[in-house]
Amino acid sequence: MQIPEKLLQSLAGIKGFNKETFEQIHQSGEQVTSVRFNPKKVSSMVNGEWSINNNIQHSPLAIHQKIPWSSQGYYLKERPSFTFDPSFHAGSYYVQEASSMFLEEVLKQTTDLTKPLRVLDLCAAPGGKSTLIQSLISIESLLVSNEVIKSRANILEENIIKWGATNVVITNNDPKDFSRVENYFDVIVIDAPCSGSGLFRKEPEAINEWSEENVNLCNQRQQRIIADVWNSLKQDGILIYSTCSFSQKEDEDILDWIGDEFSVDSLQLAINKDWNIVETNSSKKNYFGYRFYPDKLKGEGFFIAALQKKRWRSFFLSKNKKTNNGKNNQQRNRINKTMD
Repeated sequence: MQIPEKLLQSLAGIKGFNKETFEQIHQSGEQVTSVRFNPKKVSSMVNGEWSINNNIQHSPLAIHQKIPWSSQGYYLKERPSFTFDPSFHAGSYYVQEASSMFLEEVLKQTTDLTKPLRVLDLCAAPGGKSTLIQSLISIESLLVSNEVIKSRANILEENIIKWGATNVVITNNDPKDFSRVENYFDVIVIDAPCSGSGLFRKEPEAINEWSEENVNLCNQRQQRIIADVWNSLKQDGILIYSTCSFSQKEDEDILDWIGDEFSVDSLQLAINKDWNIVETNSSKKNYFGYRFYPDKLKGEGFFIAALQKKRWRSFFLSKNKKTNNGKNNQQRNRINKTMD
């Protein structure tokens, strides 16, 4: 596996990056498989057997160890044939990348999950983060699980149905459509479309699609998505932003852009040092972000950050709302031009 040299050069100097061990882990051929159990269907797991609705069933999953930042996540010793497992099709567990499961920890540290919440998972397909969120929120809460691409929205719907949730609405909308529901969501999760460098081990073909031009394009797309949906986040609401990219332009630079355009507080998380998650800071605003390097932990490349929308000032909701909306329209037009 040949990592693009321009990617390696762009990562030089970023906290936590070690070129030698980074290349070694990508050359090793190591694969990490992990699953997250559905707490509404799997009540216990002991010695390769689990209890589903009080019925003991043999598990084809060879459990290796628990994922430390996930209450229901486990690493597997090997990857089985999930297609032939009835429990998989019944929604008893979800096959999810371990690093992505850290969303649970972010939600627990930034949000009171005991309260009725309105949560938007904006880029939700195929459903990993939505099923995780649904397992954490109360039954009185509402999860809007959105996917802009119709074919992927169908996959999302199938996985949500298998998971067995009644407080989830599945939508197939562009992010700008949510600006109509102003000041509505307590939490917005944006697992943004990105250049995908964090998944090179799982998807080696993605290496051929990586380029600096695509990173720049993704940066502009990520800005547009955030700008379009910002109005729908409540004052004091939480924005959780993540990518599966190592590129600073798609990670820390986006945090700086958010800080320039909107009034937010960056939220620092309490991280167990044994997890080997790297806390970074954006170069301009010093906002907190969290990087997952596959040579430092058992998981793929991942970046996540949490910000809180300030009540006292907002780019969209200021006294000069008309002027600011005009600026936003100009900004959206400029970004859209780069995406044509």
